Amino acid sequence: MSLEAFNHSEPLTLGVELELQLVNTHDYDLAPYAEDMLRLMSKTPLPGSVVPEMTNSMIEISTDICHSASEVLGQLTPIRDALVKSADKLNIAVVGGGTHPFQQWHERRIYDKPRFQELSQLYGYLSKQFTIFGQHVHIGCPDADAALLMLHRMSRYIPHFIALSASSPYVQGHDTAFDSARLNSVFAFPLSGRAPCVLHWSEFEQYFDKMTRTGVVKSMKDFYWDIRPKPEFGTIEVRVLDTPLTIEKAAALAGFIQCLGSWLTREKPFKLSEDDYLPYTFNRFQACRFGLDGTFVDPETGEHRVLRDDLIAVLSRLDGHAGDLHAEGALQYLRREINGVGNDAAWLRQVEDEQHLLPEMVRRAAGRWHGR
Repeated sequence: MSLEAFNHSEPLTLGVELELQLVNTHDYDLAPYAEDMLRLMSKTPLPGSVVPEMTNSMIEISTDICHSASEVLGQLTPIRDALVKSADKLNIAVVGGGTHPFQQWHERRIYDKPRFQELSQLYGYLSKQFTIFGQHVHIGCPDADAALLMLHRMSRYIPHFIALSASSPYVQGHDTAFDSARLNSVFAFPLSGRAPCVLHWSEFEQYFDKMTRTGVVKSMKDFYWDIRPKPEFGTIEVRVLDTPLTIEKAAALAGFIQCLGSWLTREKPFKLSEDDYLPYTFNRFQACRFGLDGTFVDPETGEHRVLRDDLIAVLSRLDGHAGDLHAEGALQYLRREINGVGNDAAWLRQVEDEQHLLPEMVRRAAGRWHGR
């Protein structure tokens, strides 16, 4: 199977996908209501789409093509409101966060869709352990070569994305000591990690042909990379973000990625090299484990910096681009978090420290998603 052609898209446009938890309102465990939610949601005209995910306690929402963080928020708001209305009818709740804090993976059921059933046959128990929840951000690229350059430039900031979005400290009823434990489940898949460091689409096509000849992959969907090209959309897709607890945070993260894309494209602040990836796995682990307090190793200088400090410096570089993209509010939102309570993982731990009851933490997280 050959790689499909890379479609043109308007540079720096955005698309956002969010995987969400469906929980009951009795003990706030996951609830298998995806099919019912999809049926109710189909009755309301909305932007974007609402689709099933791997297991039947999950649902995915997405926007149409957007030009700014405020437009992302403008589309997510009516989708969120319709979700809440539908959930109320079913006496369930919708929750953000990268993991459900105490669900048991063996109780999950694979959603009845051919691709999900096929993945379940291939990956066994990992499929049910994939009941995790992420935000994916697509950013438009004018052509295939530009997409690869954007992908590899942006890969340097994977730990920054992880630290900002981390919202999965609890798994199977325990504090994992990670800010983003969700990504540990992703890393278990054989085709996770990073894309090969090729900078021209012709080289990428050769790589894809070699992989398909081995029978390991059939399409781009089989790669679970941290960032991957999406030829059919004309985008690259950032995939490391945990689902935030609010739509406002989701829109702010999209605005940050858009501003970063503008800065990287216009100013080309560094040359690309395979050596950029030498500290990649270390940096990613630090962000997952320690969040904003993790260590970031600069690939060029070898300097060690705290991610929180490096993020503040990066955000200051993006201010000039935020004005053109109407993203000033998005960057300010993230600055307030960095300088305040911290990421969503910190908020969840704060609630647990106060209440010592995980279901109560989920109830309060549901309240945040519902806009209360």
